[in-house]
Amino acid sequence: MTQQSHHIRSNAPLYWLALGTFAVGTESFMIAGLLPGMAADLAVSIATAGQLVTVFALAYALSSPILTALTGHIGRRALLIVAMGAFALANVTAWLAQDYWQLMMARVLLAFAAGLYVPGANALASAVVAPERRGTAIAIVNGGLSLAIAFGVPLGAMIGDGMGWRATFGGVAALSALAVAGLVFGLPAGIGAGLSTATLRERVATAAQPAILLTLLVTTLWAMASYTTYTYLALFVSNATTLRGAQIGYILFAWGASAALGLAISGKGIDRHGPRAVILPALATSALSFLLLSGSAHLVPRAWEVVPVVVAVVAWGIAHWAFYPAQQTTLVGVAGVKSAPIVLSLNASFMYLGFSLGAGVGSLTLTFSSVANLGYASAASMIAALALTLANGRRLQRNASALNLA
Repeated sequence: MTQQSHHIRSNAPLYWLALGTFAVGTESFMIAGLLPGMAADLAVSIATAGQLVTVFALAYALSSPILTALTGHIGRRALLIVAMGAFALANVTAWLAQDYWQLMMARVLLAFAAGLYVPGANALASAVVAPERRGTAIAIVNGGLSLAIAFGVPLGAMIGDGMGWRATFGGVAALSALAVAGLVFGLPAGIGAGLSTATLRERVATAAQPAILLTLLVTTLWAMASYTTYTYLALFVSNATTLRGAQIGYILFAWGASAALGLAISGKGIDRHGPRAVILPALATSALSFLLLSGSAHLVPRAWEVVPVVVAVVAWGIAHWAFYPAQQTTLVGVAGVKSAPIVLSLNASFMYLGFSLGAGVGSLTLTFSSVANLGYASAASMIAALALTLANGRRLQRNASALNLA
């Protein structure tokens, strides 16, 4: 059977894959809006509840490349069905959790399943379409994550406010079960047959290359900056402004809805001016947004604070989502097209490592400082990402000049 015969003509299988990423994205990001209620119900501090985010992100970052490599011999269709089924069951476990530690265990199981599903769905989408449709296929699958952040997350916050945080896990369990059914009946038998998966050794060898490692570290610092504030954004908004309950979901929606504009700006900017022309302004805008968040929290009266918060969150959201595709493009350029699947998978792991570190920094900020200073902590990480990007760019230019002279 030729590779061409594996190509699918309909986008329907891709939409079923995207439903799975929508479920993963909703569960992964919605917890930020639920933390205050979860902390109260489980009788722990909000900083302790935030460790549910830290542990999920760390488990995802560490397990994803290992599990993906270990399951490389299993058929892609069967693997995705099992991963999404496990994700549904882990959501049921979270829904039924009786205490903090049971919920923590459920979050680890969720991370294992998500870390196997998302890279697998992206790899399958890119392999089963003709080369000229590859970008569209990956955009459809990742569109599930974007939609989850724009709509699933604020919807989860509103459901959590009205029905309790457990209801949101129950809802995602139902959504995941629907995705399983879609994968079973919507993915053709034998789809992705013969699709190769990089070994763990190949991944480590790729990550060890200095130019790639430094670029991946920028991803970690960027993710760390965002999650320092995002994890506790609901708490920040309730402390700094007069917004309460479901109203905080509107702020989360503003951040998620900015994704569409950020991705559009990024795509056009990369095509016209290259990824660096998008990355540098995105990092600088994010840093300024975080400074505005904390600065206004200290200086602006609560009655008016909602205005700078909305401005900062929207600017940060646009910059956040503009950065990621440009960073992926940079990595593919540095590593080469042949290594693209490996380096993009590594980029996701380094991003989740940053999410974990960021949630940890946010927890430390709450413990030893105040919620109003979260933006300052985020800005420090984002400025470090900007400085490393500039230094790495100069390093690559020197290497290129040396090669040309040689």
